[in-house]
Amino acid sequence: MGKGGGCLPSKSQRVPLPQPRHRRDRTYIQPPATPGPPRRPVRIYVVFYSMYGHVRLLARAVQRGVGSVPGALGILLRVPETLPRAVLARMGALKAAAEMEEIPVADPGGLPDADGFLFGFPARYGAMAAQMQAFFESTAPLCRHQRLAGKPAGFFVSTGTQCGGQETTAWTAITQLAHHGMLFVPIGYTFGEGMFEMEELRGGSPYGAGVFAGDGTRPPSEIELALAEHQGKYMATLVKRMVHGADAS
Repeated sequence: MGKGGGCLPSKSQRVPLPQPRHRRDRTYIQPPATPGPPRRPVRIYVVFYSMYGHVRLLARAVQRGVGSVPGALGILLRVPETLPRAVLARMGALKAAAEMEEIPVADPGGLPDADGFLFGFPARYGAMAAQMQAFFESTAPLCRHQRLAGKPAGFFVSTGTQCGGQETTAWTAITQLAHHGMLFVPIGYTFGEGMFEMEELRGGSPYGAGVFAGDGTRPPSEIELALAEHQGKYMATLVKRMVHGADAS
């Protein structure tokens, strides 16, 4: 015992207390992420045939819809006319043909450069016009080597009447996509209440946008153009997700 007989040990017997350790807690700070290369815009080819201009107006609206999506580019291309000018003159289609001359002609060899497609054409007896059929037939070399396999595509159409093939013209064209291994993208009822419009004459279906041309003098209505624009926006959004991933915005 130490001096005084107390309970405390003497100085010589005291056990040294542990010295406090002054340690700075290290906090890990996540370094800023290195930005990757900028994402390239996705390319949607809007390929159409139009004799009197109705499908051309829909195609313009589709292109606007594609362009409204950031990072998406809508490229307008026309399918070559196969009828002689003399025949077009007798059909009253020369003026519309002249209005489309500034639009580039679609080259089948350049189609693999696109990320997605929206094809537009008028109906002939419930199926696509012969001019569009001829264009698809010119893509046989691409089909042979499956250069377009896996690429998404949709349709928009023009018919003379309500029973003229708004649906059949689109779904009979799906065979073209099937042979290429392409993916058909319908719009379903994604246009919302506009798909259930009953007070106004409207073309279009779950297969895609459409217009009723009547005898050729009825232009696309505002709601028909709005549906076409929606289809372009809808397709561009889906293609972006396919190309850049689900987080693409």
